[in-house]
Amino acid sequence: MQRLGTMIRQLARHRRQWEGLMKAAAVNAASSAPSRPTSDRLNEVRDFGPNPGNLRMFTYAPPELAPYPALVVVLHGCTQTAAGYDDGSGWSVVAERYGFVVLFPEQQEANNPKRCFNWFQAGDTERDQGEVASIRQMVERAVRDHGIDRRRIFVTGLSAGGAMTAAMLATYPDVFAGGAIIAGLPHRSATSVPQAFEAMFQGQEKPAEAWGDLVRDASSHRGPWPKVSVWHGSADATVKPMNAGEIVKQWTNVHGLSMRPSRDEIVDGYPRRVWTNDVGEEVIEEYVITGMAHGTPLATGESENQYGAAGPFLLEVGISSSYHAAKFWGLTERVVSKRTEASPKVAPIRQEPVPQQNAQPRPKQAESPVPDVTAVITKALKAAGLMR
Repeated sequence: MQRLGTMIRQLARHRRQWEGLMKAAAVNAASSAPSRPTSDRLNEVRDFGPNPGNLRMFTYAPPELAPYPALVVVLHGCTQTAAGYDDGSGWSVVAERYGFVVLFPEQQEANNPKRCFNWFQAGDTERDQGEVASIRQMVERAVRDHGIDRRRIFVTGLSAGGAMTAAMLATYPDVFAGGAIIAGLPHRSATSVPQAFEAMFQGQEKPAEAWGDLVRDASSHRGPWPKVSVWHGSADATVKPMNAGEIVKQWTNVHGLSMRPSRDEIVDGYPRRVWTNDVGEEVIEEYVITGMAHGTPLATGESENQYGAAGPFLLEVGISSSYHAAKFWGLTERVVSKRTEASPKVAPIRQEPVPQQNAQPRPKQAESPVPDVTAVITKALKAAGLMR
């Protein structure tokens, strides 16, 4: 009973924190929505194959494609849609400039009330099961439809989409050449609801080999391994920044590299750490965006390395994670078409860090009957998008 009481208190505290963050995002969304239509570039693809995760598939193929083009799979965050995240992150505009195809899986509220990908459910993060299997089927359909170069398939995502990106890289390392995890978590950092809360708001530390084993155990693949780009805001109150370091530990171990980076540098005003393999190829990079809250880093504007439009969880900080991830993967070496706009631009919105809410002491109350305990747990889980 003591452990149950502790769990209830933790769930209630995390529910208040989550609801506060979502409320702040809703206020920002309401203020910016009238002047910011979402992109209408994406086309829905139906009947793409087996769909055990019950997801929707959207794609954008630019008018001019490079021969045997690359494919980038983009996973939105909680409360977002495929079109909305494309509009904010600018991925379809990057794709048009450099001639590759983008694929946007979209979560449905029937699966998760906050439209989070279910990165914390074992049945959705094991190879050939649930949501990861649906995304894999989408990739295969895109490969057939657009003549994709199978050696150049990549995946990226924000928050829950970032955690699902980690799952895709681990479960299908034979499919993906690289990934970019933005404000995400290591693969298998949670396989239950209580673990998901703990991983997001507190973080968990494991030895590098233990993290690496979780990737190696996810498939029979034994290399080569995907390149990994890691992005996180130092003031993230939704997914604790220590998760970025744990992701780096996981993938440096998988690649057989030291935790010590090969070099440190400054890019667009922010620190970048780089790990190279035995032949000098960059295989892991990490950006920690100083002072940034929870979201995707943007540099909005008209230049070669500026894309997207700011909004809730899409943060103007002077560096475009979309552009730099594409560059890290080698997708920006050849310009295919001139720069165009996906949607009208609005003035950048700088989202200030959301302060961490502290748990307040609660007055002593008489013991509640079991039905009230169940109600507290259910309300907390639904509020956080961790229960249907």
